Amino acid sequence: QVQLMESGGGLVQAGGSLRLSCTASGLKFSDFAMGWFRQAPGKEREGVSCINYSGGNRFYTDSVKGRFTISRDNAKNTLYLQMNSLKPEDTAKYYCAAVDTRYYNADYYCKGSSGSLFGYWGQGTQVTVSS
Repeated sequence: QVQLMESGGGLVQAGGSLRLSCTASGLKFSDFAMGWFRQAPGKEREGVSCINYSGGNRFYTDSVKGRFTISRDNAKNTLYLQMNSLKPEDTAKYYCAAVDTRYYNADYYCKGSSGSLFGYWGQGTQVTVSS
């Protein structure tokens, strides 16, 4: 049984930082591309950042480029999202997701995507940025 468990969300002031983690179990983590998606109230889910199975290719949506960094530790079955210079518009519930693919280019399954290619999802962690 595949399980994805996010942690690290919380309330932070604008300009602050948070680090999200997602620990995976029940799958061969190194065979899966991973992604972070977010959904704010009244808005569609959007792909924030994705990373391919090896960590060799990453995608970031334009609004987070230069502020967020995605990484993975395949030995620990863990995905990370370091979020710096947070803005109120980053407020959303953040979800970790996994897709069974070794396709190299992370843009393919993340850019402009609501995550329809991803078969496994965590429960989400809330990030709230106050102004």
